[in-house]
Amino acid sequence: MTNLNQDIKQKLTQLNVFEKLIAVNVLVFIVAQILRFVLNTSSSMSWLELPSDFFDFIKQPWSIITYAFVHYDFIHMLFNMIVLYFIGRMFINLFNTKLALNVYFLGAISGALLFLLAYALLPTVFSSGHRLVGASGAVRALLIFMCAYMPNMDLRVFTFNIKLKHVGIVIVLLDFIGLFGGNAGGNLAHFGGTILGYFYATQLTKGKDIGKGFEGFMDGITNFFKKNPSRLKTVHKKKGKVAGYTKDEFKEFNNQKQIDIILDKISKSGYESLTKEEKELLFRAGK
Repeated sequence: MTNLNQDIKQKLTQLNVFEKLIAVNVLVFIVAQILRFVLNTSSSMSWLELPSDFFDFIKQPWSIITYAFVHYDFIHMLFNMIVLYFIGRMFINLFNTKLALNVYFLGAISGALLFLLAYALLPTVFSSGHRLVGASGAVRALLIFMCAYMPNMDLRVFTFNIKLKHVGIVIVLLDFIGLFGGNAGGNLAHFGGTILGYFYATQLTKGKDIGKGFEGFMDGITNFFKKNPSRLKTVHKKKGKVAGYTKDEFKEFNNQKQIDIILDKISKSGYESLTKEEKELLFRAGK
C-alpha cells in the first residue's frame, strides 16, 4: 500500500496544471455520481452549484468558482476535459503556470458574473430557478485567449490546417445560437469566458497583464495558509546579485524576454515560422 501511495504521489507531481485540473474535475464527477445514487437525487452537489438568483448566490458566494468543477452529465464533462487537455498542452508550452491559472479562473468568474447579471436584469427572458455547473466558461476563456493572442497560428485538423481565429469565430457563433436553445444559461457562461479570454489576450499583446491583481490576491491567500518556518528563517540570507537581481531572478528575466520575442514572432508569422531552437526553448519553458 505504501508503494502504491508513493507511485500515485509521484504521478501527481508529474502532471502539469491543466492535467491536475482535469483530475479534480473527474474526481468531483465521480463523487457527484456516488452521492446521486446514495441520496437518490439529480442534484447531489447543490452547495457547489451557482444559483441564478442573486440573493441565493449571496448565501453561497464560493459557488462563483466551485460551480466550474461540478458536472453531472458524462458527455458534458468529457467534452470539457478533452478540450482542456489539448488547449492546455498548447497553453503550457507558451505561457507560465500562473498566467494559465489566471485565465482559467477569471474565465470561470466572468462566466458566472454574466450568468447572474443576465438573470437579474432580464427576468422575462431568462426564467429563474436555474443553476449553473460545468467548466465550459473557464475552458472557453483559455481557447479564445489562444485564438486572439495568435490568430494566424495553424491548427492541424485531420488532413487540413485551420487558423485559430477561424476556430474562435465558429465557437462564438455556436454559442450565440445556443442562447436561443434549452441551455441558455450555460451559453451565457460561455460568452463570459469568451469575453474574458479575448480581452486578456488583446491586453497582453499590448504588454499589460490584467490578471496580475487576481494573481496577487491568490498568492496572498496561499501565503496566509502556508506554514514553513524554515523558509522564514532564511528570508534575510544574502545572495549574490547581478544589476540588483539575484542570479536566478536575472536568469528568469532574460528567459522571459526571449519567450516574449518568440511569442511576438508567432503572433505575426505563425508557429511554423519558428526555428528548431526557438521551438525547443518554448517547450522547455512550458515544462
